[in-house]
Amino acid sequence: MTETIMFRLADDGDPQVLVDLYDAAARWMQRSGIEQWKPGGKSAEHFRLRMKEGEVWLAEAGGHIAGAYELWWTDEPAWGPQPPEAGYVHRLMVDRERAPAGTGRAMLAHAERRIAEAGRTWARLDCLSSNPRLRSYYEGAGYTVVGEQPFKEGGGGSPYAVTLLEKRLGGRPVGG
Repeated sequence: MTETIMFRLADDGDPQVLVDLYDAAARWMQRSGIEQWKPGGKSAEHFRLRMKEGEVWLAEAGGHIAGAYELWWTDEPAWGPQPPEAGYVHRLMVDRERAPAGTGRAMLAHAERRIAEAGRTWARLDCLSSNPRLRSYYEGAGYTVVGEQPFKEGGGGSPYAVTLLEKRLGGRPVGG
């Protein structure tokens, strides 16, 4: 029997839970040789801001937090100025000790439903270009690579490039 995964919006009591989830995911990445997230890389204030400016969702299974993700409605740093046709999935995090198999895909499907409910046609995300395993995971979930670029912050640059991926969602195109 498959464990049911329920979703809820993060609330004021959740920022530390999100920090702990992020840090655990960062430690797993380090153990797996993935140079991306670092423990301590996101604070409770980061998640409070994301909750204010977008949506932060928690996945729960078996009475425990199984994962979380951020849903943004714009992402100019990675995608540049865009018409309001997409939702942007960020920080997909899974509790590797408690999450049932399929939690990551369930969170992507939930994000895609939220994006479609908002009347948008595209689910978009990015991943570290040097992480082919994650890229394959997203491609296996129906995402297509549409570009690669260095991440630019404050006009400088970043020590890593990101791969941009998107998935067309069902329904009519926006404005169509």
